[in-house]
Amino acid sequence: MAPTPVSPSASSYTPANATITMYCRRFVGNLLKGQTVGVIGAGRIGSAYARMMIEGFKMNLIYYDLYQATRLENFVTAYGQFLKANGEEPVTWKRAATMEDVLREADVISLHPVLDKTTYHLINPERLAIMKKEAVLVNASRGPVIDEAALVEHLKANPMFRVGLDVFEDEPYMKPGLADMKNAVVVPHIASASKWTREGMATLSALNVLGKIKGYPVWGNPNQVEPFLQENLTPPPACPSIVNAKQIGLPSAKL
Repeated sequence: MAPTPVSPSASSYTPANATITMYCRRFVGNLLKGQTVGVIGAGRIGSAYARMMIEGFKMNLIYYDLYQATRLENFVTAYGQFLKANGEEPVTWKRAATMEDVLREADVISLHPVLDKTTYHLINPERLAIMKKEAVLVNASRGPVIDEAALVEHLKANPMFRVGLDVFEDEPYMKPGLADMKNAVVVPHIASASKWTREGMATLSALNVLGKIKGYPVWGNPNQVEPFLQENLTPPPACPSIVNAKQIGLPSAKL
């Protein structure tokens, strides 16, 4: 069984001051299995998140993106067939026609769009209002994608609505009241805080500097990195150079 994350208030209870009744009745969440995860922005990160939720919790998928996420759709289809072949309920996917469709239908919604003038305050009072009363909203994008002041008011009015934030509209500050909300989990922009990731970031930076010194061009489009990720093709002779260090004569990264 896969319950939703435990209420933040549960962290204040320990076996010494909690009773069996508290454990049985107070800290109860909803089952994720069979519910719907909504992804807004199904690029590399959004698709990776979707796969984690689908394979880890057997959730169905609804996503919205300007471009069709064919690889993600194929993965969900194949995984659904695998589940069905093993006597389990298959997972499903749907590409939404509008972002509002995702907000209305999803039980867990994760935001992964780029931040530009079209996505500033993408989540506003009107869009918060159409989400399910017990929805979980996760922002893994950029803080200003959410109207944070409107979010605080929505959390106050809907105590079963929950939000998880790693980013904020005016970092390092939060809008008044957000830090006090029991139905909000906030962390200080530390989603990359694993030893493997931070070492990789440092290695990538160092190899890119070295690559530039050796005369290789800097890759011009940071959002177009697929040429570096094709397993059957030789990556371009350009920075970033963590995956093509050997091809351009740099020290190999051991990660």
